[in-house]
Amino acid sequence: MKYFGGCDSGSTYTKCVIIDETGKMAADVTLRSRINSVLSAQDALNKAIEQVEELNRPEDLTYLVGTGYGRNKVPFADENISEISCHAMGVHVADPSVRSVIDIGGQDVKGIAVDTDGTVLNFAMNDKCAAGTGRFFEAMAKAFEMDLTEFSKLALGAKNVIPITSQCTVFAESEVISLVGEGKPMDEIAAGIELSVAKRCFVMSKKAGAVDKITLTGGCAKNDGLKAAIEKVLKLKVIELPIDPQLVGALGAAEFARQKGMR
Repeated sequence: MKYFGGCDSGSTYTKCVIIDETGKMAADVTLRSRINSVLSAQDALNKAIEQVEELNRPEDLTYLVGTGYGRNKVPFADENISEISCHAMGVHVADPSVRSVIDIGGQDVKGIAVDTDGTVLNFAMNDKCAAGTGRFFEAMAKAFEMDLTEFSKLALGAKNVIPITSQCTVFAESEVISLVGEGKPMDEIAAGIELSVAKRCFVMSKKAGAVDKITLTGGCAKNDGLKAAIEKVLKLKVIELPIDPQLVGALGAAEFARQKGMR
């Protein structure tokens, strides 16, 4: 049996997926990224290899594709492919009916329109500011003195929305701290945060032409409050994928590796 790997070296988390020649997932790993992207990728690859009995080291993979923020630092990679292409392919593998993707990573937000074969039709990307990214939500959770899991559910029970006017992460954090200090309901502040990010995601998706049969990828796809806010802004149901949304980029990279390695 041949095995193929995809390593998504992200700014916040490093993900690795191994699939066999039929496309079945044989291993997956998600680790917090270290400062050194090479060491992060090595750690993720080695832990994934340990899950596959027939493999002993990364070099045993028939083909390995690196993707993500640190894709050029993935050791043993046969090729590097952009995270935009890998997220499109990963979504296509997970659910071929999906045509649109909003990917919310550690430091950027992307809207992607997907063709029927998993290739990218168009995309739009916000990478000039951390607002609306994983880093942004970490800062917001810190301001609320909560972990990300608690914060992601906080807005779900809000009866009203307190608008957050600042787009910048630093200013938004100051605004949130001031609102909390004034005694404003925390769930309503959180709802304002989620709505402001949802509107930013809507703009990216519209620019990319990604407005139908849409799904979320990246770690922020696990934010229930954000998902609800995006559904409200887009006025459509977000499709949930049958795999961890944080692994989509690595899965797409592994599928590219399988396609190239089976030739």
